[in-house]
Amino acid sequence: MPDGLMLKTDKMLASKQGGIGTMTFNNPERRNAVSMEMWEAAEAILTDFRDDPDVRVVIITGAGGKAFVSGADISKFESERSGPDAVAAYNAQTERVYGLLHGFPKPTIAEIHGACVGGGMALAICCDLRLSADDSRFGIPAAKLGLGYGYVGMKRLSDVIGPSFAKEMLFTARLFSAEEARLMGLVNRVMPDAELGPYVADYAATITGNAPLTVATAKFVLNEAMKDESQRDRAKGDAMVAACFSSEDYIEGRKAFLEKRKPDFKGR
Repeated sequence: MPDGLMLKTDKMLASKQGGIGTMTFNNPERRNAVSMEMWEAAEAILTDFRDDPDVRVVIITGAGGKAFVSGADISKFESERSGPDAVAAYNAQTERVYGLLHGFPKPTIAEIHGACVGGGMALAICCDLRLSADDSRFGIPAAKLGLGYGYVGMKRLSDVIGPSFAKEMLFTARLFSAEEARLMGLVNRVMPDAELGPYVADYAATITGNAPLTVATAKFVLNEAMKDESQRDRAKGDAMVAACFSSEDYIEGRKAFLEKRKPDFKGR
């Protein structure tokens, strides 16, 4: 657990190593189904990772190897989502986590083993990259449970896989294979389960070795480009680009290239 971060549940784990922050949904006996207290802990972990300058990349994963996140913990519905007020509070908490992750200023990677359904899908599509084991399954079973999905979540899904695949996923409520997910653009890479953890760790390390200001600028500008033109913050994007060219890292990058060595970027 990162220093100073106290969580109310052991169902969420957090660690930091080598510039990589890892958040793990730790409820394997329920295939990492998520309760209200887990969502609250996730918000605290992500906020800590966001505000820690030493964290350059975040990995999101699930414990146990059987599931990334299998969605909401249905066994908690009676206590956490039984009435309008409870549903509103639960939805507000989950959206705080999704919004925090979707707007995260640093690169985020979903490491997906096993089932990635419902809330797990909503979580995964908020990440920048999704890397999957070849036996993983993806789906949104809302139509089998009578649940409603609002505009924000559907927009995020459609932005990743397009409206036609999004409709297919919602209308059928079926599970899609990892290869189907790759073909629709939902996941970036698919590989054997045993290879996924080391691959993700290496991928994250590659990103942490690059210039943080450049990576952050690329993420911001690309995300702004996906918005309606009237909502884009072009001025901030331009300022971030200018800051890259006036940074110490830009000097270090040029020197390292000429000296044929690995650069040591500081994010300033």
